[in-house]
Amino acid sequence: MVSREGVFVTTEFVPTDYLPVLIFFLIAGAFGGVTFLLGPLVRPHAPYREKLLPYECGAPPISDARQPFPMRYYIIAMLFVLFDIEAVFMYPWAVVFNQIGLYGLVEMILFIAVLVVGYVYAWGKGALEWD
Repeated sequence: MVSREGVFVTTEFVPTDYLPVLIFFLIAGAFGGVTFLLGPLVRPHAPYREKLLPYECGAPPISDARQPFPMRYYIIAMLFVLFDIEAVFMYPWAVVFNQIGLYGLVEMILFIAVLVVGYVYAWGKGALEWD
């Protein structure tokens, strides 16, 4: 150990510190490999005509699967993700609300106000209508 300004620094590499990580990776890899190899042996295998169709939902495919989706679908999906992220940011804020006090409340009100303005804009443009 070498002392530099009161801080002790080790100059040797200790690979035993990484042994638990290596054991974890070996166990995880073995579990995945065993599960992958045992799957075909224990799962039921009873193929029939309907099950071998491209879609097992009960509805026969009536058109080409490579048709483009309407742009409105993607816009609504992006809006959903944005408002879902809002909920993700609100949970940690609520957890630490007692520590951040009035400043945190004002920041969250501004955050929600920006999202409401965006929501009203998207609604006004007709992005939320599904025709």
